[in-house]
Amino acid sequence: LDDQKNPRHGWVTAEYGMLPRSTGSRRHRETGGIQGRTQEIQRLIGRSLRSVVNLHSLDNHTVWIDCDVIQADGGTRTASITGGFVALIYALRKMFDKRNIKEFPVKEFLAAISVGIVDKRPVLDLNYDEDKNAEVDMNVIMLSSDKLVEVQGTAEGNPYSRKQLNIMLDLAEKGIRSNIDSQKKVLGNNLAG
Repeated sequence: LDDQKNPRHGWVTAEYGMLPRSTGSRRHRETGGIQGRTQEIQRLIGRSLRSVVNLHSLDNHTVWIDCDVIQADGGTRTASITGGFVALIYALRKMFDKRNIKEFPVKEFLAAISVGIVDKRPVLDLNYDEDKNAEVDMNVIMLSSDKLVEVQGTAEGNPYSRKQLNIMLDLAEKGIRSNIDSQKKVLGNNLAG
């Protein structure tokens, strides 16, 4: 139906938080409002997950994906997207099986990974030390159809070249394919179950 005649649609969003012992030293819980970094990560996770969902198929349901980091060693936002996708599919399968939604709203897989340049070399899935010392830090979110959802790339010092960007994107694609293979081991090849 036309959006103006039937404006009802669902929503997918995410909450992200690093638990107090997720890092080397104890972190304080975010209370009384979330910090800017956390808010930006939540928005990224939500945007990424919504990119593969037909929101109209959700009718007026909202799906919340909780991403609680229990061990932070770099790449927490990309791990949250990749793992959050698995949680999203489980939630949608439950809704579909209970007939809360009429059609399964996701048609392809989604995963993310970090990539960067460390000591002048491209590195996939940066850990904390690599991320801390990276000359370039990038997060790549991609669909199983090879379409890009989002690319966040920042030079931490010297700018990087288009050739280096292409190398990092190729490396990220391989990592994302591996992550999607892992998702398929858990979910199977058919998203609807």
